[in-house]
Amino acid sequence: MPDTEDASETDLAKHDEDDYVEIKEQMYQDKLASLKRQLQQLQEGTLQEYQKRMKKLDQQYKERLRNADLFLQLETEQVERNYIKEKKAAVKEFDDKKVELKENLIAELEEKKKMIENEKLTMELTGDSMEVKPIMTRKLRRRPNDPVPIPDKRRKPLNYLLTDEQIMEDLRTLNKLKSPKRPVSPSSPEHVPSAPMESPSQRYEARIEEGKLYYDKRWYHKSQAIYLESKDNTKISCVISSVGTNEIWVRKTSDSTKMRIYLGQLQRGAFVIRRPSGLTYIFH
Repeated sequence: MPDTEDASETDLAKHDEDDYVEIKEQMYQDKLASLKRQLQQLQEGTLQEYQKRMKKLDQQYKERLRNADLFLQLETEQVERNYIKEKKAAVKEFDDKKVELKENLIAELEEKKKMIENEKLTMELTGDSMEVKPIMTRKLRRRPNDPVPIPDKRRKPLNYLLTDEQIMEDLRTLNKLKSPKRPVSPSSPEHVPSAPMESPSQRYEARIEEGKLYYDKRWYHKSQAIYLESKDNTKISCVISSVGTNEIWVRKTSDSTKMRIYLGQLQRGAFVIRRPSGLTYIFH
C-alpha cells in the first residue's frame, strides 16, 4: 500500500507541472496574438490608442494654425497703421516745407524789393533819378561856372548795363559836384583833384544777425555771389559759403578755395564787399 500511494503522488505532481507549462505557453501565444493584432490595426489606422493620439495632435495643429492667422492679422493691422501714420507725417512735412519755402522766397523778394526801393530813394535824394536827364558822363564833369547842358528830348530809353560799384562811384561824384564849392587857393589841398576812392580810415557797419550778414546798409546771405576787394584793389569773385557768429567764409569762384573774413576786417575796410549786379545805367 505505501508503494502505491507514493506512485500516485508522483503522477499528480508531474501532471500539475505539465498543466503549468501549458498555461504559460497559452499566455505567451495570447500576448503574441494581441500584439500582432495591434500592429495590424496600427498599420490600418484603426488602433484606438493611435486614433486618440492623432486626434490630440490634430487639435494642437489646428490651434497653432489659428494662432498664426491671428498673429498675421495683428501684424498686418500694425503695418497698415504704421503706413498710414508715416504717410500722414510725410504729407505734413511736405506741406510744412512748401509753406516754409514759399515764406522764404517771399521774404527774399521783399528784401530785394526794399533794397531796390532804398536804391531808388538814394538816387532821388541825390537828384539822380531815372527820368530823362542831360548826358552825365565823366567827360562832361564841368566846372561850377559852366552852364547846365540842355536835355535832349529825343534821347533813347535808359539801358541798364553798368555795375553796382560804378553806380555808387557816379553817385559820389555827383554829390561832390552838387556840394557848394568854397574858393580855395592853388596851394590848398582841396584844389588837388581826388579820385572817388574811400578813405583808408573809413569805418563800415558790419554785423551778423540770424545767419545773415548786414554790411554797408545791405544784407548778404549764404550762397550769395559777391565781389571781395582788398586794400591793394585786388578784386575777387566769391560766393558766401557760410555765415558764422563773428566771421563769414567765402569760396573763390576761380579755384574753389575758401577764405575766412572777420567782422573786424570788414569794419576796418581791410576787405570791401561789392554786390555783383547787372542793374546799372548808361545814358545815350
